[in-house]
Amino acid sequence: MKRIVPFAVLSIAVVGSGAVLAKADCKAYPKNEWMNAGEAKAKIQSQGYTIKKFKVDGNCYEIYGFDKDGKKVEIYFDAKTLAPVKTEVSD
Repeated sequence: MKRIVPFAVLSIAVVGSGAVLAKADCKAYPKNEWMNAGEAKAKIQSQGYTIKKFKVDGNCYEIYGFDKDGKKVEIYFDAKTLAPVKTEVSD
């Protein structure tokens, strides 16, 4: 019985943490159809975002930075259309 309880707790912790590790689900396009990274950064900045980190995450462009109100953001964008796919905002 003692061995089952720690395993059950560990299982719940691992399953429960899945939401934290969830990525955005961007549509897969051939790389030659993706918006150029420099153009994507410029377009994102023109929308009022300050980019601290810009990277490719799977089939998405992802930024870490701040919105026009100074709130910290993590946003995943469709690499072809630059439509936001997933956004997380914190104060």
